[in-house]
Amino acid sequence: MRRKWFDQHKASGSPIAAEALARIGVLYRIESEAATMTVEDRQAYRQRCARPVLDALKTWLDGLQHTVMGQSGTAKALAYTLRRWDALVRYVDNGASPIDNNLAENAIRPIALGRKNWLFAGSEQAGRRAAAIMSLLATAKANGIEPHAWLENTLVHLPTTLNRDIDSLLPLRRD
Repeated sequence: MRRKWFDQHKASGSPIAAEALARIGVLYRIESEAATMTVEDRQAYRQRCARPVLDALKTWLDGLQHTVMGQSGTAKALAYTLRRWDALVRYVDNGASPIDNNLAENAIRPIALGRKNWLFAGSEQAGRRAAAIMSLLATAKANGIEPHAWLENTLVHLPTTLNRDIDSLLPLRRD
């Protein structure tokens, strides 16, 4: 949600986009304060602090529907936000959920950047293999495991690992 409003503000200097960004900024400050809390405490804190901010934001956005019209960038950012509202606010009900999908976006960024280069992987099967390896490396990284060290260790142990134990080499299963 933030990116749509940010792009609109950057493109046009829209005061509505600036207001949306300020309101969203409050939510990120709340998240910053909750960063070191336990999952349970973070959920309670979000309910107490973020829920009222989100409710006020939704009321404000609903009111804008009647004043912002057409195919303007502001109208598009507003429509995008309202269409996805239920999913955007779901994080408040789960202290383990992040406020945004930055982790997922950062995990797939190398794939998006390399997409043009990988058109020439050699074959469709080679492309599938490259995608599987990238997925495993991203999983390792997401679980706090240094990807290249994991891959090196896996390649060392792979020849002596029995088929029934192959799952023990996955990045989620490593010690």
